[in-house]
Amino acid sequence: MSARPVSDAVLQATVNIFAEHGNNQAHAAAALNIGRRTLQERLMAAKKRGIAPGGKGDPDDVQALKAKVKRLETELKGREKEADQAEIIKSVIGGMARKVEALDPPKWIVKPSTTVSAPGVPTLFLSDWHGGERVSPAQINGVNEYSVAIMHERAHTLVDSAVHLLKIISPQMMYPGIVVPLGGDMISGNIHDELTATNEMNSMPAVEDLYTVLVGVIKALADRLGNVFLPCVTGNHGRNTKKIWHKDRHATSFDWLLYRFLALYFADDRRVTFYIPDGIAAHYKIYGYRYRLAHGDKLGKGGDGIIGAVGPIIRGDLRTRSRDAQIDLGYDTQLVAHFHQYWHLGRVIVNGSLKGYDELAMNEGYAFEQPQQALWLTHPKYGITYRMPVYVDRKRAPAETAWVSVPKTIH
Repeated sequence: MSARPVSDAVLQATVNIFAEHGNNQAHAAAALNIGRRTLQERLMAAKKRGIAPGGKGDPDDVQALKAKVKRLETELKGREKEADQAEIIKSVIGGMARKVEALDPPKWIVKPSTTVSAPGVPTLFLSDWHGGERVSPAQINGVNEYSVAIMHERAHTLVDSAVHLLKIISPQMMYPGIVVPLGGDMISGNIHDELTATNEMNSMPAVEDLYTVLVGVIKALADRLGNVFLPCVTGNHGRNTKKIWHKDRHATSFDWLLYRFLALYFADDRRVTFYIPDGIAAHYKIYGYRYRLAHGDKLGKGGDGIIGAVGPIIRGDLRTRSRDAQIDLGYDTQLVAHFHQYWHLGRVIVNGSLKGYDELAMNEGYAFEQPQQALWLTHPKYGITYRMPVYVDRKRAPAETAWVSVPKTIH
């Protein structure tokens, strides 16, 4: 099989790095995490194609993006201080051309359709995918299993099921587009020793893998619904620090890194709009209905065996609602991830998880829940109307639990 030709963007990045390292092949190869022979072959190919140092290349080239991820991984391995890691990430991402911090909402979520029977704008809430994590069915009585391959399958089922449900509501699919909040914890990360020991993928490969999956999800939704608006916030699992930073939380999160790469990929696709604020929350409106999106790890802790986390969530929302109203950021409904339980409480929507039930949930006695994500519609007159979970397993019934029996002894 012949080798895949190297793209112009990768060759451009190679000659740029080579020039930055004073034309030193050893240093440039180390920075690119490739062998010297590979470097020499790329330099020769670049010369034949007339590629000189200083060019920017194609910002949408997938090979180039993967090369950036690989190069970033190499740099991170050589750094020990958390602050240094944050600076590397900011230096790689900071030069992206697309301005995604400031919200410039697409017109289709601001101005209602003139068609009387139009059902409104759907929202499909994506969070808590925990890419790279492995859940062992043997440790949770066979009620769930999770891996990278299962995540891929569930992402495909998620799109098909969401579109199917929207077609039931509007067979003609009379939607101007779809809002897809990304609520964080998209990768598992290494925040606990047990995750470091048991994850199927480390953080960087998990980001690269999830990047390809989400590109497919966003393209599929854009093809089927016309437009996609993606407000994005970071979670607590994707961090590269021991504890969550209050300062520069976004720049120490692989969630944020993933969002920026996705925004770069879709920079020239007018159907897709990203909103990636630096803060902990994203505020946006659909037809004047105000939403606040946050991961939820700062909302509150505690709860009990009867109401679970509902108490801390409601109390945390009351505090947030009061504070935001004082600074002219009042909202109607808060969107929260983190708790892996689907609750539609009106003033608060808590998302389920793609990962589903795991060892922690079993050992802590949390209620069982199928892996699912939240879907609802926002109507220009009535606000939130249809609301429904989107189940992401094609086979929903839990596995039959094996019971150990002692045979009856006949005397």
